[in-house]
Amino acid sequence: MEYKVKLISQEKKREFMKSLNLRQLYQAKAEIHGTCIKLLTDNKEFRNMWVENFKGMLETIRPHGRIFCICTKSKKMSVEYEPLSNTLIVKNCDYYGLLKSVALALVADFIEKFTSEHRRYSLHTSYVDSAGGGVCMMGLSKSGKTTLTYGLMLEKKYNFVTDDWIFVRLYDNEIVVNSSEKNSYIRDDLGEVWGEYKDRIKNIKFDKYSRSILDVTKLFGDGRVRKESVMTALVLLKRDKKDRIPFRKLSAKEALDFLIKNDFCNPHMLVRNKEKKMLRVEFFKELISRTDVYMLNTIETPQESLEHLKKLF
Repeated sequence: MEYKVKLISQEKKREFMKSLNLRQLYQAKAEIHGTCIKLLTDNKEFRNMWVENFKGMLETIRPHGRIFCICTKSKKMSVEYEPLSNTLIVKNCDYYGLLKSVALALVADFIEKFTSEHRRYSLHTSYVDSAGGGVCMMGLSKSGKTTLTYGLMLEKKYNFVTDDWIFVRLYDNEIVVNSSEKNSYIRDDLGEVWGEYKDRIKNIKFDKYSRSILDVTKLFGDGRVRKESVMTALVLLKRDKKDRIPFRKLSAKEALDFLIKNDFCNPHMLVRNKEKKMLRVEFFKELISRTDVYMLNTIETPQESLEHLKKLF
């Protein structure tokens, strides 16, 4: 679902808060990579999905950011952000996936404000681990990262970290990756490409967008889900039939040029300005200098694309 983020002032935020009056809102706090994000919504189903999706946070912890997700008379969907207080206002959204994504984007923006101090960053990406080291897959929508993630997971040597978002910390001698969610928001078409998943998801209840929050240990078992890993390679994904080379290693310049041209492969960034772009460029420069980067052009069959990835583990 495409959307634009409108930056608003503190005064506009206060006007919104007053307009809520005494409206009853469902509330829940989530712990997302050390931050406390509070959801306030009039949608009970969204609140329940939020609780299933993210790890809970103690009620005594004050939030680092808040998300209001409500319906209004206008019925027009909008996303507004007041960055000083880290407050998001999402109106008339009926797709939980967008709410989940802006929550992760809110954490990302909060962390970016302290990037130089803590050397942390977030990536809109999937990630699979094997024996403690793993491959990060980044690409534009429909480039195949989810398909390839679940394809790799059909083999027992691979471990699941995430199919959507990671948080990265750059240490002196390694790139440490942390998962972002307790449970994943999966699609109902997993079995279309990889038939092995058909029976595993046949009794799952999906929403009107053919998605459902799922404990991935039910797909793979407790022993094949990881919360942390060390990145050994970064794979950029594209689907370009004009380029007949399916898989190749990239130079640092090629990789950075691709990321900048494609908005860092992340449609969920709350603030886009020169300062933010500089932060993101500097982070990716350092990341690329520390690991091998490849381009996977997913013009082949999913199985053929998968074979290229397996060479990296």
